[in-house]
Amino acid sequence: MPSPSVAGPLLALDTASLYYRSYFALPSSMTAPDGRPHQAIRGFLSTVARLVGTYRPAALVAAWDTDWRPAWRVELVPSYKAHRVADVTDEAQGAERAEGAEGAPADLDEQAEAIGHLLDALGLPRWGMRDHEADDVLGSLTAQPALWPTGVQQCIVVSGDRDLVQLIDSGTRLLLTVNGGMDTWPLLDTEMATTRFGVAPDCYVDMATLRGDASDGLPGVPGIGPKTAVTLVNAFGSVESALRAAENAGTPPMTPRIAERLREHSVAVLRAKRVSTAVRDLGLPSVPLMPRQPADPDELERLAALWGVQRQVREVQVALGQDDAGSEGS
Repeated sequence: MPSPSVAGPLLALDTASLYYRSYFALPSSMTAPDGRPHQAIRGFLSTVARLVGTYRPAALVAAWDTDWRPAWRVELVPSYKAHRVADVTDEAQGAERAEGAEGAPADLDEQAEAIGHLLDALGLPRWGMRDHEADDVLGSLTAQPALWPTGVQQCIVVSGDRDLVQLIDSGTRLLLTVNGGMDTWPLLDTEMATTRFGVAPDCYVDMATLRGDASDGLPGVPGIGPKTAVTLVNAFGSVESALRAAENAGTPPMTPRIAERLREHSVAVLRAKRVSTAVRDLGLPSVPLMPRQPADPDELERLAALWGVQRQVREVQVALGQDDAGSEGS
């Protein structure tokens, strides 16, 4: 993998993406001493330890889904992530759910909550913003390098969400956690992302908006598939420019039929683009350097023993260079 800058990069984690990956990739037979599944916690901690050991970051921020389906996005596109709550029971809908939950199984909810407490006890910043998703925290973090520690020149965002391709620029790369293990995850810069997806990173949302994104409940424009979406974005540069061209019955390579479809769905397309675009101007604090001591050693020890992840916690502490990394466990 490419070597980091001299000062080390800022590592920005899409936390839910990582613990969801671990939850579904590892067997539920992995359990805490009390019998509760702990595969999401175990896998997440192991991933963090390996990321820190590989990239030697100067700082790390875990972005948190304080609101994974913000009302303002749902007002713009009612279908936004609607399928993810389809199976949530009335009882669950009426109760306060763990932060970051997406209508998930109860055992994942409590593991997500435990991950949050473990990050806090380790002293790793866990940032979420009211009425916003982790994507917005990541977008604002990458767009405001003045918040990064002195000497840090690069941010590496870690996520399985392809929408975060939009964050890639000269100072930000995306470690895309798709397929296989960490050794196979691509670390995308602008050139690599353009080659992989057919459009420049700053045009990715335009392409995805036209094409649609079933995983987020965004329908796209009927009749426009991935290839046509790439062609239109590369020809016109943005959704807005394509819509202006459609007002005049289209210009090549836009066909009259596609122009008609764009005119019919222009309002929906613009709303979907706004929904898909990460907020870049949230007021975030300055990023601290990597913690050399846990924020709450006693709580960290208690949580590690409760969930049977002493060994994984110790691996994270060793990677962080924290003293008194604790005893071996599970």
